Amino acid sequence: MTIKSRLLAAALALGLSQPALAQARPDLDPAMWVVKDADTTIYLFGTVHALDGKGDWFNDEVKTAFDRSSELVMEIITPEDPAAVAPLLQKYAIDTSGKSLTSKLSPKHQAMFAAKLKEMGMPPAALDTFRPFFAAMTLTVLDMQKLGINPELGAEKVLTKAAKERKLTIGEVETMEQQMAMLGALEEKEQVRLLEKTLEESAKGKEILDRMMSSWGKGDADGVAKLLNETNTESPALYKLLISDRNKAWAQWVDARLDKPGTVFMAVGAGHLAGPDSVQRYLKDKGIAAKRVPAS
Repeated sequence: MTIKSRLLAAALALGLSQPALAQARPDLDPAMWVVKDADTTIYLFGTVHALDGKGDWFNDEVKTAFDRSSELVMEIITPEDPAAVAPLLQKYAIDTSGKSLTSKLSPKHQAMFAAKLKEMGMPPAALDTFRPFFAAMTLTVLDMQKLGINPELGAEKVLTKAAKERKLTIGEVETMEQQMAMLGALEEKEQVRLLEKTLEESAKGKEILDRMMSSWGKGDADGVAKLLNETNTESPALYKLLISDRNKAWAQWVDARLDKPGTVFMAVGAGHLAGPDSVQRYLKDKGIAAKRVPAS
């Protein structure tokens, strides 16, 4: 959440998930926008990458837009074969410096890290061979699991299943390797800062998660933006890398896709469609209007 939520999509793509949970069905109304020209329609849907399955969001205007679409585009396509991830872990996640992960943390955060590993039932050196960004990803998913949040019920999983049933074209705006390379390219001090913030946020994870889920389920883009702005304040470099630079690139993708006829359902993390550096903001800079789709 805040910083931690920015790692979740990449973590889930690496197969760091858990078994499915039972579902209940109160109605949710996440935010969605639409971009159109004479022969192209692109829906912009803000997702949450892991959910508890207690609410029904794939209905009403979201389902109507999806049913009208002939193409699903997501941040990345998760490989079905976990073995495909192993080379990426070896290339980007393993620390070859010979310096342990724990030794890179401040004494305060060393103690927090040791306590977190013990809480999760992991040996003290379980993550010492990994780079800090990957340790932060791992702890993020473990915290999600502890709070009952399931990647298998996340929006991308639900949409992918529905797209395959309809035999839709499924595309991506990034590859898993691009995401891993992006995180791996962070300066080590920023990676360490990311891990330390992840440890700090872990203690108030449920509170932040509740805020995120409430804002998303009500279609409250301003609420999502507020959480996003906290990330901006905490780590401007990480915000630029994970949010503003990518949003600018994705707006360029939308602009180019408008040149090709068809209807596209584009599903990316809700944080990318909120705040002062949203995809919609960069589309506006290009003279392209994104209109909010009203909730039913």
